[in-house]
Amino acid sequence: MTLATMIIATLPALLMAAAFFDLTTYTIPNALPAGMFLLFVIFVLAMALAGHSLSWRELSPHLLAGAIGLVAGMVMFALRWVGGGDAKLFAMACLWLGWDAMFNYAVIVSILGGALTLGLLMLRQVPLPKLLAEQPWLMRLADPQSGVPYGVALAIAALNILPNTEIFRLAAAS
Repeated sequence: MTLATMIIATLPALLMAAAFFDLTTYTIPNALPAGMFLLFVIFVLAMALAGHSLSWRELSPHLLAGAIGLVAGMVMFALRWVGGGDAKLFAMACLWLGWDAMFNYAVIVSILGGALTLGLLMLRQVPLPKLLAEQPWLMRLADPQSGVPYGVALAIAALNILPNTEIFRLAAAS
């Protein structure tokens, strides 16, 4: 297993951690999107060490997607549609997935986010059994005044698309 492969294999763990934290605390620690960014930089360097320096043509679609994702996330955060952690997670997922996958990512995030929202709306119509009501994170999810842990949809969508991206194929081939 090459260094680039090990690095890209770490990304799903960070995505799952973000989903877990958002689901249970309604926050995504800054260390997770920061770690995803640092991991991307290390991945690019590892590819260069393996003899496959990413050209500007290969790298620019990822940088563009990350920048657009960051701006879009900041706008959605300013409009109070998503939390700050969600905005940063979206940007870092876009950075990794790249321009070619960005549209599909946004569509899948929208579908999963809608399903998550509908599921929470249904959950919030039914009282939790006593055993489940003792779990603070489940009570938060069941609270009609709470938002939606959108990081779950963001992470699952990224995990769905990542294996089909060019960067994943590059890592597998290195």
